[in-house]
Amino acid sequence: MITVGLIGTGYAAKRRAEAFQNSSLSDLIAVVGNSAENTQSFCDTYQIKSFSTWQELVNDSSIDLVCICNVNRDHGSIVRGALLANKHVIVEYPLTLNPLEAEDFIQLAQEKQKLLHVEHIEILGGVHQALKKHLPAIGSPFLARYSTILAKEKVTPHWTYHYDYYGFPLIAAVSRINRFTDLFGEVDLVNCNARFWDASEVGYFSACWCQAQILFKNEMMLTITYGKGNQFKNSDRTLEVYGDKGKILFEGEKGKIITAEEEIEIEVGTRRGLFVQDTEIVLEHLTTGKPLYIDNIASAYSLKVAGATLQSYKNKQSIKL
Repeated sequence: MITVGLIGTGYAAKRRAEAFQNSSLSDLIAVVGNSAENTQSFCDTYQIKSFSTWQELVNDSSIDLVCICNVNRDHGSIVRGALLANKHVIVEYPLTLNPLEAEDFIQLAQEKQKLLHVEHIEILGGVHQALKKHLPAIGSPFLARYSTILAKEKVTPHWTYHYDYYGFPLIAAVSRINRFTDLFGEVDLVNCNARFWDASEVGYFSACWCQAQILFKNEMMLTITYGKGNQFKNSDRTLEVYGDKGKILFEGEKGKIITAEEEIEIEVGTRRGLFVQDTEIVLEHLTTGKPLYIDNIASAYSLKVAGATLQSYKNKQSIKL
């Protein structure tokens, strides 16, 4: 039985708590949150104890596994602290807001002989699995576009709209990059532009927009557009990949292969239950040695590419990896 301590009380933490409590392999025993009120409510719901700080939780000798689900800014510090305390670690992406730290954390986990797992449920999701399965149908891919826009009429102060807590959007949302490095491999060149609209509250933005052009070493060209907030009046989630025999198009959860001769609908699996799936895979890995679905080298590489988008935006120039 693997004893678990949880850091965070938001959506991801709730899905993790349910997964740990429904598994015969784990025992969720503690949580630490940012708000005393939310933490107490979380403890009441899941019948677990609370700690005052994450430092107390990671250093508690009764905990085997630390699951990090709080603000992005603190991920790196907690990962380091948990590994130094000889704990296994699950962390929601991004591993850290500083991509230069990633390799150090991987090495530390190896030295401590502890699991470090970065959640990348986009790889498990129906869209990615369908894209991977049907990619050969369009021949040789050479161009892709991925747009995720979340229109939000009223933006209230939340950590996902905080400059420091959330981080640069394409690092915070590194999954947008990771799904393509998983498919197309190493990157040659990165160029990125971005814009932010300040909120009335200090430290927060009310909207953001980022667009990155990523050239892979196999000459695949990708454009990623990410935006959210009150400057957008319509939401959009479109992914399309062009090949020399046609293209694959996903609009939300609906996909199809389009060629000169026909259009073929693609069956796309559900997005529900991915946190549970990720949790079960990790617990099985710890208890039976079953392989994980992503390795840390792949996760760290996509984070490196995301770091290059920030560097490009700041320096106003293309970055060669």
